[in-house]
Amino acid sequence: MGGPVDCATFDALPGDDAVALLQTCCSSPAWAHRVAAARPYGDRAALLRTATDLALALSDPELGDALAGHPRIGERSDSAASRREQSSVATATTEVRAALAAGNRAYEEKFGHVYLVRAAGRSAGELLGILHRRLDHDAATERGEVRAALADITRLRLELLIDGAAGPEETGGTE
Repeated sequence: MGGPVDCATFDALPGDDAVALLQTCCSSPAWAHRVAAARPYGDRAALLRTATDLALALSDPELGDALAGHPRIGERSDSAASRREQSSVATATTEVRAALAAGNRAYEEKFGHVYLVRAAGRSAGELLGILHRRLDHDAATERGEVRAALADITRLRLELLIDGAAGPEETGGTE
């Protein structure tokens, strides 16, 4: 599928096509299969609710699969969605980009995975501030933040995919 689809079209897709489309929003195969299997939704709101709930409910290994689809904040990505969401970092000062790179390394050393944050609509400085705050978390607290960030990012991407219209998260700021 080349662009946004409506919910009825999504509901009618063959299973493998629905899963492939969903994995452009979240790279967890388990999440994509569960969201696809819960069709038909009938309307966009029901799809978004289910997709968000299922992202929040991912097991730790499934969360790892989802995180594998996200680049580090500030790194060049093949994903158009990630490039769009992180666009503020591209124009950040050299100092801020270097601080993000150092923070990414410290975060990965402490938590064992990429720093995931909803970047869309946020400045590079905000992303750096959030990173520093989250470095103070214990592992359990951070897992909760990561799941919430993943759900936000996935919802934003799904909003753009289904009917091509973003909700308040897009206009108010979300990655």
